[in-house]
Amino acid sequence: MVAAKIIVYAGDEEQYFTFITSEAYSELEKWMTNRSVCGELINEQSWVMRHLWDTKRGHMHGFVTAPKKLKFAGVKRMMKDALWTQGIRTKLELGKKRHEFQADHGFRKWFKTRCELSGMKSINVQTLMSPLIGIGDSYYRASETELLDDYLKAIEFLIINDKEKLESEVKKSENDISNIKSVEFQLMVKANEIQIMKEKHEQEIKTIREEMNQQFVPVSGLPKFDIAMSTG
Repeated sequence: MVAAKIIVYAGDEEQYFTFITSEAYSELEKWMTNRSVCGELINEQSWVMRHLWDTKRGHMHGFVTAPKKLKFAGVKRMMKDALWTQGIRTKLELGKKRHEFQADHGFRKWFKTRCELSGMKSINVQTLMSPLIGIGDSYYRASETELLDDYLKAIEFLIINDKEKLESEVKKSENDISNIKSVEFQLMVKANEIQIMKEKHEQEIKTIREEMNQQFVPVSGLPKFDIAMSTG
């Protein structure tokens, strides 16, 4: 698997689909598995983002068996907590009022930049980020297959983990080798067909010559005439 399709705002008027890398899908799978192992019943109705439980000693944040849908503010808070916990976001220097990047919107900017660097069409990038792309939405309707084909260009640009990048490069190399072998096989088949046609043609020529030799038998014993040339 190189990419996965996800539905955003499922059941809402603004519902749309987008894609995530195999790396992102793997992490999402781990998250859902962890919730299941901890006791949550996971099914098709389970939210991707839910409130956390028992995250701090001495503090109760609800029960894993009673999930609550995480709203926009909750997702934003979770992202900020993660940035501070991992040391990615630190206290602002004296005189500064803003951090280097926004907690949530920074990911959108990074995604857009990386996709466009890969060669994706800007309008396709915007479509995968949100279906509300202005007046162009009335005229441009890329199919799901067209969007996926374009998105696949960006896979290597979106992978974060070095191990995942290496595995992606290995898969790409394997695909390239497979394609080369396929072309070599096709060329071999074509060469074999040409050789068969050549042998068939040579056999036809040989047969024609044999038939001609049988029809035109040399005549022997005819008188010979000497033509003398005289000069006057």
